[in-house]
Amino acid sequence: MSKNMDAIVSLCKRRGFLFQSSEIYGGFQGFWDYGPLGVELKRNVREAWWRDMVTSHDEYTAPEGAVSSFDMVGIETSIIMNPQVWKCSGHYDLFHDMMVDCRETKKRFRFDQIRGRWATNDEAEAEENKRVFITTDAAPEEAVDDTERRAAEFYEVKKKYGKKFFAEDSTIETVDMSWLGPDAAADGKSLDGVLALGASKVGTLTEPREFNLMFKTIVGALGTEEDAAFLRPETAQGIFVNFKNVCDSSRVKIPFGVAQIGKSFRNEITPRNFTFRSREFEQMEIEFFCHPDTSQDWYRYWRDRRMAWYKAMGLSDERLILREHDPDELSHYSTGTADVEYAFPFLDDGEYGELEGIAHRGDFDLRSHMEGKLDEKSNPLELQLDADGNPKWKGSGKDLQYFDDQTRERFTPHVIEPSAGADRATLAFLCEAYTEDEAPDDKGEMQKRVLLKLHPRLAPIKAAIFPLIKKEGMPETALGIYREMKAAGLNVIYSQQGAIGRRYRQQDEIGTPWCITIDGDTATDGAVTVRDRDTLEQTRVPVAEVTNELLSRLRG
Repeated sequence: MSKNMDAIVSLCKRRGFLFQSSEIYGGFQGFWDYGPLGVELKRNVREAWWRDMVTSHDEYTAPEGAVSSFDMVGIETSIIMNPQVWKCSGHYDLFHDMMVDCRETKKRFRFDQIRGRWATNDEAEAEENKRVFITTDAAPEEAVDDTERRAAEFYEVKKKYGKKFFAEDSTIETVDMSWLGPDAAADGKSLDGVLALGASKVGTLTEPREFNLMFKTIVGALGTEEDAAFLRPETAQGIFVNFKNVCDSSRVKIPFGVAQIGKSFRNEITPRNFTFRSREFEQMEIEFFCHPDTSQDWYRYWRDRRMAWYKAMGLSDERLILREHDPDELSHYSTGTADVEYAFPFLDDGEYGELEGIAHRGDFDLRSHMEGKLDEKSNPLELQLDADGNPKWKGSGKDLQYFDDQTRERFTPHVIEPSAGADRATLAFLCEAYTEDEAPDDKGEMQKRVLLKLHPRLAPIKAAIFPLIKKEGMPETALGIYREMKAAGLNVIYSQQGAIGRRYRQQDEIGTPWCITIDGDTATDGAVTVRDRDTLEQTRVPVAEVTNELLSRLRG
């Protein structure tokens, strides 16, 4: 069944999963707030990842598919680091997008994300209006209609005549850098022919220019350029610059992983698709250090393991793929990269959005922080020099090699990096969980039902506890169960308002796996009814055992 993104967004706002940041002031593009249910869901995603990757890891047993056993530790690094970190890593010089500005609307667009269709009107009075690229920011399913509406407005005809300006086989396309090539003008592909979003005439876009994606800030009270620093655009570098600290302060031996969950910031030109692309986001990341001879095997292990994790957490095979990058897609330092991708509802059929990247980074990062910025155009990678033949950006000069005291070998470890977006994962789980079906109401009549089929480990509320009526000792028994489950660390709620069917439906809509009802039989048989969200199956469980029963179900 196709998923309606508008319905999912509406549910998120209505039930308190997600709010637009600073909404009372009109919002702030690219930033989002997690509400009472959203913060629990995202926290559960993070905790499931941390538990499965770190705390439950057995360092003495080789997992299935792994080269050997390995160590796994955690770290938490600062959001602001010495600016030299970003110069040596390459972000300072290379971390940018191409952007254009609209002179009329004063809006800024990422150049490779300008979507639209070519419209032709041979009867147009002005030569520049005969062939025009009509842009759109509408959802994929609405983009064609939107370009026809904009074309009708531009050429000043009735809306119904907008389609006559487009060829029958005309489809939505995205501009690319080829527009700047030498044949662009001859092909009629020039920025002068673009009708920008919100613009009333063509030719309002500037030439593309580089736009740095890092957020610049000032550290200290004086506010001089010498005090400039950056909010981190990724969490990985904090692990690399602490490699020696981790080795010296713990008993980890190669191979080992260092895990981190933390905020990153990227000055995205066009944040879009709800929380999929935003300016503030959270990463769940591992930097796995291994011997160069076994690095390819470790790359395949982490690629396959991370794909399996999403399936275990509830994402379906039909909407999930593992895509290996083509050679021309690889970063200059990578010998292999694969993306875990999900078919989000806001994408066209057959399209997928990245959830996680698993990259073989080689020794690039540790060498960069030892030696200085490496030249991305060199192969093998060499130190980038300035006009005087000196390192463009000097490294720390610290020895970040690893010494194996068993083999007496000294080497620079290779790094495998599984890097997941916590916000994107949360969005994917919400989209996957959104379901519409039918269920009987209080009178036994089938009615439409909206529910979130979240994995129980991810569900914000694990159980809802209901007294059937507000008398005969039922509220007291229900509150006793509620308090017992809270003490056991379960996030549960108590509710005694409304008909029981209505209470069930409210919990189904927010993804609560189980509802526990205390009814008239509880006083005689000492049991309660546990209703399953997905199957609607109802089972009787003794009051004294109900907490342990839920804990057992959560453990699987």
